Amino acid sequence: MISENALKVLYRLRQSGYQAYLVGGCVRDLLLGREPKDFDVVTDAHPDEVRAVFRNCRLIGRRFRLAHVHFGSEIIEVATFRALTHGDEDDRLTGGGGRILRDNVYGTIEEDAWRRDFAVNALYYNIKDFSVVDYVGGMDDHRAGVLRLIGDPETRYREDPVRMLRAIRFAVKLGFTLHRSCSELIPGLAYLLEEIPPARLHEEIIKLFLGAYAVQTFEQLRHYHLFGALFPATERCLAQESEGFPLVFLIKALESTDRRLQEGKSVTPYFLFAALLWEPVRVKAGRLIASGVDELPAFQSASAEVVTRQIQRTAIPRAISQPMREIWLLQPRFERMKGSRPFRLLTHPWFRAAYDFLVLRAEAGEADAAVATWWTLFQTAGEQQKDMARDGLNYRQAGKGVRTRRRRTGRSGKQVKSTQDE
Repeated sequence: MISENALKVLYRLRQSGYQAYLVGGCVRDLLLGREPKDFDVVTDAHPDEVRAVFRNCRLIGRRFRLAHVHFGSEIIEVATFRALTHGDEDDRLTGGGGRILRDNVYGTIEEDAWRRDFAVNALYYNIKDFSVVDYVGGMDDHRAGVLRLIGDPETRYREDPVRMLRAIRFAVKLGFTLHRSCSELIPGLAYLLEEIPPARLHEEIIKLFLGAYAVQTFEQLRHYHLFGALFPATERCLAQESEGFPLVFLIKALESTDRRLQEGKSVTPYFLFAALLWEPVRVKAGRLIASGVDELPAFQSASAEVVTRQIQRTAIPRAISQPMREIWLLQPRFERMKGSRPFRLLTHPWFRAAYDFLVLRAEAGEADAAVATWWTLFQTAGEQQKDMARDGLNYRQAGKGVRTRRRRTGRSGKQVKSTQDE
C-alpha cells in the first residue's frame, strides 16, 4: 500500500548516506488499514542536500522549508528533522501570542517527533528494519482511538491555531475521540483563527468539508465555536434560528456533498460555499426588499456585501465566488415561470447548479416546493413547455395533478439527477 515513488525517495536518500522515514498521516492510515492519499518523508538531509540527490526536486516554503520530489502527477514531500531549540532568530521567528511564523531549525528525529502536533501523527516508518518508531506514545493513542496533542495544548494551539481545525478534521475522519486536555481549550481559543491568513483558512475549509464527512465536521465545528470563526455571518443567522430551515437547508446541502463524494462523484467547491453563505445573503436581500429595493438589485447588493466581508476572514478565489454569486442571483428568477423568461433561464450557463440549489431549498422548506416541482417538470416537458410557460404554477399535466403554490411540500425533484459538477 506504500507508493512506489515514496519508496524510491526513501531508498535513494538512504543510499546517499541519509536517514529517511515515512511519517505522519500516511503511517497512521496504513496502521488503520487505509490507503493513504499522499506520502510524506522526513530525513536528516537539509533541503539543499535533498535537491542535490533528486534532479526532479523543487524547494518550496518560507515558514517551513520543504523539498517536493516530482514523479509526474505525484509529489513526495520531504522535510528535514526539526529541532526543539529556537536556534538562530533568522531561522525561527514567532509572532504575537506565540504563533510560529518561520521555522527552519533542524534537529534529530526524536526532537522532530516532539515538534509534531498529535501523537498519532508522530509515528515513523523505518525502511531499515521495517519498524514503526514511536517517541511520544502515538501507538497507545492509536490503539485507544484518542487524538492527543504533544506537549502543552494551549502552547501548541497558540503556536498554530489551525491545529484546532485539524483536531476536528482528524477526529471526524478517523472516528477518534479528542482527548479532554485538547478539547476543553478550543472554545476559548477559537478567536486565534482571526490571526491566520485568509488564504490558509480557505485551504483548511476545503479539507474540512470535502472529506466526505461534512455533516459531522459542521456539527463539531459549531460545538467547539469554530464555525463562527470561519463563517461569522452564517453563524449569526443560525444562532437566531437554531432549529429553523436555515439549519435544515445547510445540513441537506452537506449531506448531498457527502453522498456524492462517497459515491465517487465530483463536487464543486462553489456549490458548497454557496450553501454555506446563502442564509446571510437571503436575510440581507430580504431586508433590502422590505425597505423598497427591487428584488434583483437587492440580491446583487446582498451577495456583494456578504462575499466582501467573508473574504476578509477566508479567501474565496474568483473561480469560486463568481459561480457562487450566479447561483444566488438566479434563485429569484425561478419564481418567474410565465412567458419567455423560463426558456431564457433554462439556457443560462449556471442553470443546472442553480436548479439543484433550488431543490435543496425546497426540501428544507425555505423555498416553494411547487416551484421546484414545476421546474423539474419543465425541463423534460418537451412540446408541453409552451403550455407550462403560459399557465405557470396553474399548469395541469395528466398523472401529475395540479401544481399550486404551497399545495405540496417535500418532494421537489428527487427524480432528477444532481448536477453539482456541471
